[in-house]
Amino acid sequence: MVVTLLQRKIGVHYSLHEASYPPRSILIVNKLRTDPVIGATNELLNHVVKTYPGVKVFSEDRPDIPFGAQVWRPGPHAEKIDLVVTLGGDGTILHAASLFSLGAVPPVLSFSMGTLGFLLPFHIDDFVKGLEAVFQGKATILNRMRLSCTFYDKDRKKIGTDDDGLGKTLQICTRGADSIPEWQVMNEIALHRGSSPHLNTIDIYVDGQHLTEAVSDGVIVSTPTGSTAYSLSAGGPIVHPSLSAVVLVPICPRSLSFRPLVFPSSSSITLRIGDRSRAAAGVSMDGRVSHVLNPGESVTVQASPYPVPCINRSSISDYGDEQPGEEGVGPGKEDDWVRDINNLLQYNATFRSKALLRYSGKT
Repeated sequence: MVVTLLQRKIGVHYSLHEASYPPRSILIVNKLRTDPVIGATNELLNHVVKTYPGVKVFSEDRPDIPFGAQVWRPGPHAEKIDLVVTLGGDGTILHAASLFSLGAVPPVLSFSMGTLGFLLPFHIDDFVKGLEAVFQGKATILNRMRLSCTFYDKDRKKIGTDDDGLGKTLQICTRGADSIPEWQVMNEIALHRGSSPHLNTIDIYVDGQHLTEAVSDGVIVSTPTGSTAYSLSAGGPIVHPSLSAVVLVPICPRSLSFRPLVFPSSSSITLRIGDRSRAAAGVSMDGRVSHVLNPGESVTVQASPYPVPCINRSSISDYGDEQPGEEGVGPGKEDDWVRDINNLLQYNATFRSKALLRYSGKT
């Protein structure tokens, strides 16, 4: 569902994040600071300081923090953030969302640094218009669903991660302990055989009911946003990101009848490494390697109550330019996703139509 920032402020409950309007604090998240990124970040920061005085600007705690930004560290006692601004690619947005693994995510305004991606509605050249739409309350938001993942050992005790959320250290605690954070993923969680030559044997349960025993290279559980990522490469369906659904996709299954499935977001999916499995399963979450699940261990995946509110490209469309009677939707009404599957995936483009597009551009 698409909603404006102003609607969020006046009480329409589309997100659990209590962001202030207009924003009083901004977190800048950028990829590796190459010269173009440094220049764009400094220009954006200077614009915020001059145009929106009184707004605090934060950056992650890293050696290349921009001049004039304050250090921000994630955690339960972190400084409140009203708006996240990313400069980079899709991976930068995934990283930004992971910084808020303990709760709600502020609205995310994403700028591309020349990289094409499904999560990049704005080019960096449009940062003035993008910020203006946000501060004027005209920005439209698409809440992109996240998945909450909880790991269990053979005795159904929770396997927790260390405080930095990277999963490098594992701790065992009793089931139900509130101190163990759940993983939040925006794209997908994938169980795979890794470097093992043997197939994984994974028992799949849906809402506690045994669905099947998967003998395959692995299994992907994806969000609608992630349906155009790893899931798509494995043969999964393309799902519109406004839908609330969970996608289950096998990776190179031994059975030809093991097809992808789409479940309602209310479903709880448990993947348990079978006792007879000849290989442990590596776990990858939004492209981050976390740890390995051995036979008898499992992960339960369900919809997170904390989506990622992404600001749409249509936020900066000039409504005054709309011409009645023209073919297609008017400015401000277009669907970013429809545009992206055509431009990025070349959806249903035949060899002939691609050639026509190529030659028509030269005339």
